[in-house]
Amino acid sequence: MSDPVTILVDADACPVKEEIYRVAQRYKAHVRVVSNSPFRVPVSERVKRIVVSDSFDAADDWIAENARPRSVVITADILLAERCLKAGATVLAHNGKPFDLASIGSAVATRAIMEDLRAGMDGVGGGPPPFSKADRSRFLQSLDRIMVGLDRSG
Repeated sequence: MSDPVTILVDADACPVKEEIYRVAQRYKAHVRVVSNSPFRVPVSERVKRIVVSDSFDAADDWIAENARPRSVVITADILLAERCLKAGATVLAHNGKPFDLASIGSAVATRAIMEDLRAGMDGVGGGPPPFSKADRSRFLQSLDRIMVGLDRSG
């Protein structure tokens, strides 16, 4: 039998933690909830809270260092997604959109362009659109599809 799948959650701004716990339970996956400050996680042998220092990128560094081919990383951070993909992990945004090696380069470039544009607008600008029910549904479908694929390959 192969190692269990481990879901690594970039938790500080993740709106789908409860969904992750449910899917992980169904597939007997391990979950590591990584953040700079403690918060409640389910009492479970498979779910562990990882609290890192509050230094810049400490949570990202922990996740990237622990990403493996049987890891699923949940993050909206494009640069973290790139690091984890290079480690062989599967990466999913909390809105259900997957990151992959074929598209991450253009996502990183777009992020850099948008950062430059925002910097030139003196703080004017938005952010991502509000999280919706459709995003939550897409996330659940995508995570389930990923877990089925890893179950079959495992």
